[in-house]
Amino acid sequence: MNTALPPLAIPDLHTGTTYLAQLPLANPPLAERQLADFLDALLAKPPTPDILMTLLEQARVPMHFVAEEMARRHHNKALPLSDDEERCFQQVLAGWQRMGQAYALCARLQEPAPGSPQYATLVATIVHRCLYYTGMVIVEHFRARREVPAGIWHDLHGYYETAEQWGVVYTPVNDSLESQLQATHCAAAYVTLLLIEVANPYGNSVRNLNLIRRWASLWAPLVSLHRLDDDYEVPPYIVELMTDLPIHPTGADHHPGADARRLDTSRLGLQISHMLAQLHQRMTPSQLGLGEETSGHVIQLLEQICRPWTQTAAPRRFRRFASEGSARVAIGFDAMHFFVGGEEFAPPDSGSLYSRAEFEELFTFREQALPGQALNIKSKPVFPSAEWSVINHSANGFRLARSQPGERIIHSQLLAVCPHDGERFLLGQATWLMQERCGSLVVGVSVLPGLPEAVGVRQAPSVAGHADRYMRGFLLPPVAAIGEEASLVIPSGMYQASGTLEIYADGKSRRLRMMRIRQGGSDFDRVSYEAL
Repeated sequence: MNTALPPLAIPDLHTGTTYLAQLPLANPPLAERQLADFLDALLAKPPTPDILMTLLEQARVPMHFVAEEMARRHHNKALPLSDDEERCFQQVLAGWQRMGQAYALCARLQEPAPGSPQYATLVATIVHRCLYYTGMVIVEHFRARREVPAGIWHDLHGYYETAEQWGVVYTPVNDSLESQLQATHCAAAYVTLLLIEVANPYGNSVRNLNLIRRWASLWAPLVSLHRLDDDYEVPPYIVELMTDLPIHPTGADHHPGADARRLDTSRLGLQISHMLAQLHQRMTPSQLGLGEETSGHVIQLLEQICRPWTQTAAPRRFRRFASEGSARVAIGFDAMHFFVGGEEFAPPDSGSLYSRAEFEELFTFREQALPGQALNIKSKPVFPSAEWSVINHSANGFRLARSQPGERIIHSQLLAVCPHDGERFLLGQATWLMQERCGSLVVGVSVLPGLPEAVGVRQAPSVAGHADRYMRGFLLPPVAAIGEEASLVIPSGMYQASGTLEIYADGKSRRLRMMRIRQGGSDFDRVSYEAL
């Protein structure tokens, strides 16, 4: 017996609005499937253009809510994504793509009405939505640290060029998803994506990326786009509408064509300066509409994006050099400690060879062992490392690539790296991370200062006869040439302001007082200290 349900049909406005009103928003996975069915029905057999447009506008808020809830499953996750995380990522992408396709269908179905203000507003709204949902496909790739699909920037440029051709670039458009804006326009939707891209999305946390997206959307109307034929000299950054490239540096030998556009970000620069001045005057980010964040964090991020957003990016501190060869990379404190120290960590309190859980396992399974057979609970650990290709290097880091399956990596975590021409492992932080279309991982590693020393570290005993077990950590020496003081790398969550730690190395223990966090990551803190 065939029990398959007939395909969903949305023949009229009442059917569509009723369907949307009954979406189970408390169950995002189910709501996502029902929204997919809804959009597929509209694409397969669209109603009249006005009904189609009305239903798509009504679907925007629930679609946004469901997609953001679903996206929590693959944001801030290590790469490569797990099967469940990958499935969720693809579902969210498909939702954004369906919305873009449906609005593009609206454009094809509309009867032209040149000279009508209502028609101009309608066309501007449709093109704005096409820009918005194409942009959301790009943003979702940024948030998942995936390389954007081929052709996506060309599509985005194409929609903006359509807005130019139809004369609706700056036609006001209402947007129910942007509560902070009274009205927006096609140019603002387009510029928003350009600003996000130039702000180093793969080098920022998802938390920062969401802030950058919010500010870009809020301030994009301050940026204007211009053709180059009015300029006496080529600007430092351009957008070329006929390419599959985002905004990019012009280059000394580059001669842009008629499809090139420049961004005037002078008003944006003034706005950022104004925001920074108010923050320094003790106004809070929430008072300024910048989000529920600490002032220190917002100031740091605004200062970080100010240069690229005003197209005055500072030159690199250290020059990059193209490289050949490979590097060994170890991930996780156990493996990093082994390769940095050259041997397995053996703390002084390891006289009891087993933990409580291992002891209970020994007791439970003793009677199952064969007579005379030694029970081997704890095998010799194996600490993995992997071979990565070196793309380029500088004085303070590497750009590495791995095409083979291996351990997962999360943005900002600690790594141990040994270049092919080196003898010692260095510690570094994954400050840039992306998975390419082919599946390869690319990571930018910022090296921590100094040659690390593997040590044991624990909270200093406060009660006689009781002490925590040692954990793995690293000491970094001072580096006078760059003004770096000695520091200690410890697992995240271990830091306590002015707290006392006991350090074990070379058969000796000593005490240190933690001063302040110099650098933090997803799994570590680098702290300054004073000897006691």
